[in-house]
Amino acid sequence: MSFWTSLRISSTALFAQRLRLDTISNNVANAETTKTETGEAYKRKDVVLQANNRVPFLANLMLTNRSIGEKALNLQGVKVAEIKTDETPGTTVFEPTNPNADENGYVTYPNVDLVVEMTNMLSATRSYEANLSMVDAAKSMANRAIEIGR
Repeated sequence: MSFWTSLRISSTALFAQRLRLDTISNNVANAETTKTETGEAYKRKDVVLQANNRVPFLANLMLTNRSIGEKALNLQGVKVAEIKTDETPGTTVFEPTNPNADENGYVTYPNVDLVVEMTNMLSATRSYEANLSMVDAAKSMANRAIEIGR
């Protein structure tokens, strides 16, 4: 795997985890939003990630068995497949004095669970840090290779 390939793979992961962190922070910011522009309570969003391979897994495995090299490791990182909306209903609370209450006095709150969001945020942060470490390691190896060549 070349130096540039490893940086490309890490950069896709950094982009994906940053988008994931942005989505999580949006969910946390709207955890109490009972009415959006559509008139409903905010619905939490989740980022769906997908492997971004140029070569399918089986073909990649066959290439790996024949030779080790750039063609055998033809991974291209990760991509964002979609940002999907979680359609599970939020909690309804009887608050007749709330301006967003329906005709029966119930307010529907978003389906955002702060514990789940904080856990997802920790996971995304750790993944971002791991990929940043990978970029630093690749940069360090390239610098050492240049020093050896002098």
